[in-house]
Amino acid sequence: MILREGYKEMNGPLFLLRAIDFAARKHKDQRRKDEEASPYINHPVYVALLLAEVGKITDPEILAGAILHDTIEDTQTTPEELEAKFGPRVRKLVEEVSDDKSRTREVRKQLQIDHAQHLSPDAALIKLADKIANVVDITHSPPKNWPLKRKTEYLNWAEQVVSNCPKVNDALAEYFSAVLSEGRSVLRTEN
Repeated sequence: MILREGYKEMNGPLFLLRAIDFAARKHKDQRRKDEEASPYINHPVYVALLLAEVGKITDPEILAGAILHDTIEDTQTTPEELEAKFGPRVRKLVEEVSDDKSRTREVRKQLQIDHAQHLSPDAALIKLADKIANVVDITHSPPKNWPLKRKTEYLNWAEQVVSNCPKVNDALAEYFSAVLSEGRSVLRTEN
């Protein structure tokens, strides 16, 4: 039997596989808002993949933070639980990029813009990859029933968040600019 608690190894593939396993279990009943209602786990895995492939990030704790980035915000996961399983650094990264769901959507969006400039460099990497993933999704598989105006507003908001983030990775920043440009081009054709 494989034990799923007390993750001690903080590096390498086993650490990342444990993060994927944990996130998949936490998000198991969640779906994305796209037409196909994709499994939610696809999103955090894609965020980590962007960090590794585009940003060339190899730090297992940053990659685990990306995989786990929505667990506090969107599941019943507590910060203490994350720390017990993945250590204080991963907990801090996830907390830095988590919204307070007790606030309205409008307040959360403004707080993301305002808070972005205060992110640690490692959390800024996760935030940037998350925004890339979301812009790609809005462009290619948007939430059903989102009108053009809401999609356009999302892209504009994502650009504000990213522009306030610390400049931490040129490749990710350039990729964000490219997907944002593509997204705006695609949305223009919807007019």
